[in-house]
Amino acid sequence: MARRRVIILGAAGRDFHNFNIYYRDNDAFEVVCFTATQIPDIEGRLYPPLLSGKLYPGGIPILSENELEKIIVEKKIDAAVFAYSDVSHEQVMHIGSRCLAAGADFEILCPENTQYKSNKPVIAVVAVRTGSGKSQTTRRVAEILKQMGKKIAIVRHPMPYGDLTKQICQRFATYADLDKEKCTIEEREEYEPHIDAGNVVFAGVDFGIILKEAEKEADVILWDGGNNDFSFYKPDLNIVVVDPHRPGHEIRYTPGEVNFLMADVIVINKTDTATWEGVDEVKGNINLYNPHAIVIEAESPVTCEDPTLIRGKRVLVIEDGPTVTHGGMPYGAGVMAVNELEAAEMVDPRPYAVGSIKKTFEKFPHLIEILPAMGYGPKQIAELQDTINAAPVDTVVIGTPIDLRRVLTIKPPKQAVRVRYSLREKTQPGLKEVIKGMKL
Repeated sequence: MARRRVIILGAAGRDFHNFNIYYRDNDAFEVVCFTATQIPDIEGRLYPPLLSGKLYPGGIPILSENELEKIIVEKKIDAAVFAYSDVSHEQVMHIGSRCLAAGADFEILCPENTQYKSNKPVIAVVAVRTGSGKSQTTRRVAEILKQMGKKIAIVRHPMPYGDLTKQICQRFATYADLDKEKCTIEEREEYEPHIDAGNVVFAGVDFGIILKEAEKEADVILWDGGNNDFSFYKPDLNIVVVDPHRPGHEIRYTPGEVNFLMADVIVINKTDTATWEGVDEVKGNINLYNPHAIVIEAESPVTCEDPTLIRGKRVLVIEDGPTVTHGGMPYGAGVMAVNELEAAEMVDPRPYAVGSIKKTFEKFPHLIEILPAMGYGPKQIAELQDTINAAPVDTVVIGTPIDLRRVLTIKPPKQAVRVRYSLREKTQPGLKEVIKGMKL
């Protein structure tokens, strides 16, 4: 029989993983190409032969999703496989409709077909939307495991934006490791807080190889999810974070709803800043769709290293990029700190934006008084720096998970101040009691 001709719709993450685990050595399929969206400068590249395997000695091209219909028709595609995250159900079916109308089946692979099974216990921390609070939840879980005397390896959801042949399996234990791998701002935002806590982080492209390396060092594997994707490893405990600032999104986004339905533990985060109506709606959906999950209510307290640099000042607020762009949040920890500490003014960054930063504001018009920390490469980091330095402010408020001063220069007389956030459980049982109940 002829091999089934497939394209994989992705964003340099889930798409590569699905290929590696399900299609790479499967001669029932021919993966003709990947398509790319969400992440800048991915299309036009090649998934390299070193990763694509013996069935694809020339590698696999990565094309733009904008050309979807043309690709399906010209390349006689049988099926299009959706493989990226944090997309509304409606948008998913708009894409599906385009595929169906062009003559291709539209498919999504399930967790069972795309999860490696570890010989060590696996705890997964995932979410229903980008920006729900996975990072601080993962840090809290890591803290608990270390208090229990467990050696952990944190495996981070992929962000392979550079040379894929050099990112097959990465290990980060120091800042020098980040510098050596030329990590982007987006990568640093996820890795640095773990390194600060003394944890080792694995990441890369081939999560089968990554798992084998992580298992050598750890008693427990801790999956640190990205966007609202489900884990690449089959979890023994599936912790899902929901955001009452966006009530109802837990049942309206792909694949976040999959996480919601599969959760062993649901953490309702940000209850200290959300409305009671938002919290109540989330609780109602838990009762309707996953009533057997353990529910933990939590806060994400925000702290500022020097409040005097915000109070009464003209400020520029920089927030975590993915959270406020495709995550759809109009604000983050930086804005919360600025409001609490009563800055004189939040300066609109849009008139000062240059290059790709300006294009980001055009693509995401809901961003008004905040600057997303976009930094997918050296050129974009330079444009972010130019935007920051052009804004007429007293203080730059860094609401991202890392200190941006490590990767860019903020020119005097501007000062910069960091805002941090953590996770604090309000209800019992908490994460510690749940994890201890696993008898690791």
